[in-house]
Amino acid sequence: MDFANDKNVLNITDQFMFGPSIMVCPVYQYKARNRQVYLPSGYKWYNLITGKVEEGGKTIVAEAPLSDIPLFVKEGSIIPCGPEIQYAMQKADPITLYIYSGKDAEFNLYEDENTNYNYEKGSYSIIPVKYSENEKKIIIGQRKGEFAGMLKTRKFKIIVIAADKPISIFSIPNICKEITYNGNEQIIKL
Repeated sequence: MDFANDKNVLNITDQFMFGPSIMVCPVYQYKARNRQVYLPSGYKWYNLITGKVEEGGKTIVAEAPLSDIPLFVKEGSIIPCGPEIQYAMQKADPITLYIYSGKDAEFNLYEDENTNYNYEKGSYSIIPVKYSENEKKIIIGQRKGEFAGMLKTRKFKIIVIAADKPISIFSIPNICKEITYNGNEQIIKL
């Protein structure tokens, strides 16, 4: 469905997309420690665990130790990650934005009160985030909307992952940019 122009994906029954960016490749054979994965054409694919990049349009052998399921991120994706939270009302701050370079990317950060249905009455906010591959810049747009208890300012850590800079999503390197966002548009040159 996501890669209709690639006829090689038509009969794949053991891989799936989690949202528009992450391809999940479960290991289902007993004692298997790797598996074959087809990477759809038209994109480069980043291994979420190692950051290593593979060209699309081919089958690879993906390592699958007991601790990891093979996960791949499509180039031109933004993956937001927050800290561990213990309860619904706890605020996720800072938010780390992993930008998988290679193509332009867009993402909308949606937030609401998390405890009721007030979002149905318009109590929520959306922060648009865009990455321009050609201009090497990130635009964190004007916040739209608001809700009770919303963080008026928040921190974003920005990590750009590129083919020549493989980074695991489980690490925050010292090379990340950190900004304080107050709801107004910010343009960050990389």
